[in-house]
Amino acid sequence: MKKKSGILPRVYFNRPTVAVARSLIGKYLVRVIDGRILAGKIVEVEAYVGPEDKACHASKGRTQRTEVMFGPAGVAYVYLIYGMYHCLNVVTEREEFPSAVLIRAIELDGTLIDGPGRLCRALQIDRRLNRVDLTIGESLWFEDRGEAVGRGTVGAYPRIGVDYAGTWAEKLWRFRLRTVTAPMKMRRTKK
Repeated sequence: MKKKSGILPRVYFNRPTVAVARSLIGKYLVRVIDGRILAGKIVEVEAYVGPEDKACHASKGRTQRTEVMFGPAGVAYVYLIYGMYHCLNVVTEREEFPSAVLIRAIELDGTLIDGPGRLCRALQIDRRLNRVDLTIGESLWFEDRGEAVGRGTVGAYPRIGVDYAGTWAEKLWRFRLRTVTAPMKMRRTKK
């Protein structure tokens, strides 16, 4: 596969996590599945900043699960929540300072894929992609397609589902494009 020039390099992710999170809005998450390329515009993310951030998985120390967060920036951190939903994060900052950005929502082919579990299901992302280098453009990567995100078009909000983190839950580290226009992908209903 021909490498594209818009692939975000490791140096892009080796910056302060909140800055990386904010700047990922409007970039593209690209996935190759059976030779087919899917590219979704990133419209919502959350920042998790180091061992002091009580909402960050690494706040409880280094474990087998969080080991990837202590490594180089630009690597995938994929984990399972509630025993059924995968979540995709990209490791940020310097090695040994465990931080990451959770990708919460994308617009894919005119449809809003809202929620990290739905996003991973739509792009067939699971734990097999944990530790994949997202800066080399093989099966999964981030891409800058030159689309400008206007000033004031990104909102900052508290992160979702981290009430247990005390004052860390109040940090405005969830970023969402205010002008999301794609219809939300509907959930399947059981018959």
